[in-house]
Amino acid sequence: MEFRITEPQRLRWFLRDLPREHEMVIVIPTGDVHFGNPQFSLKHFSRHMAYIADTPNAYTILTGDLLESDLRTSKGDIYKQVGSPQNQRDWIIEQLLPIKDKILGCTSGNHEDRIYDQVGVDLSKDIAEALGVPYRNEGILLKLQFGNLSERHEGRKWAYTCYATHGYGGARTSGGKAVKIERTSTYVHADFYLMSHDHVVNAANAVYLMPESQAYWNKDSGFMTGSVTAHVKKLVKTNAFLMWGGYAERGGFPPTSLETPFVKLAGTGDQKSVRIES
Repeated sequence: MEFRITEPQRLRWFLRDLPREHEMVIVIPTGDVHFGNPQFSLKHFSRHMAYIADTPNAYTILTGDLLESDLRTSKGDIYKQVGSPQNQRDWIIEQLLPIKDKILGCTSGNHEDRIYDQVGVDLSKDIAEALGVPYRNEGILLKLQFGNLSERHEGRKWAYTCYATHGYGGARTSGGKAVKIERTSTYVHADFYLMSHDHVVNAANAVYLMPESQAYWNKDSGFMTGSVTAHVKKLVKTNAFLMWGGYAERGGFPPTSLETPFVKLAGTGDQKSVRIES
């Protein structure tokens, strides 16, 4: 067998070209499922999956920790988890296959990375390849196109960018959890950001001012000048599918947020719109 040295997974964006008929697209993140954890809520996950499947303009991004993947050396309870990591991988693929055409991209989480750290097997990559979706372990940058009349041009689709990553580290307070995604938004430019890991839903705006490229003569100042436009980045921390108990209860962590954030993308005239609901 021939082995090749592969280049690092440099950050690059993946284009997802969605139907022109969509006047609005709903992006519903799917992360922190933790299938295999005894506290996993099948009821909430099934409801989540059914909504995506039954809503024509709903799509999802997989943001890691789909599997529990407990090992002897991890903080979870290997004796209580449901199935082996391979069984968990097979189950989640089976659940996601019916909506594979609605999955925009996939990244990994620290629970799947436990397996990679031990034996060099990337379960998240297995999942992405089985579903036929773009994958990047650390985080994924997507360009989404859909609709019509962008900037009032017939036939031009609206375009949005999203950066999704699982997240990292520990935090006890809502502010401590939110600051991680705010920090990430200073590294990568996007219209909206998704970050999981902390199991708490949080949405906030980050406003920045962008100088426009077009300049004009200002007779009052005697100089060429240009306008500055305010842009809004939407920062979204995502939910989990775990009931309270087990490691979280023993460790003094608060109950998990089970409500799912919806990112609604739309456009009218020359204005793009990103709204967050749950």
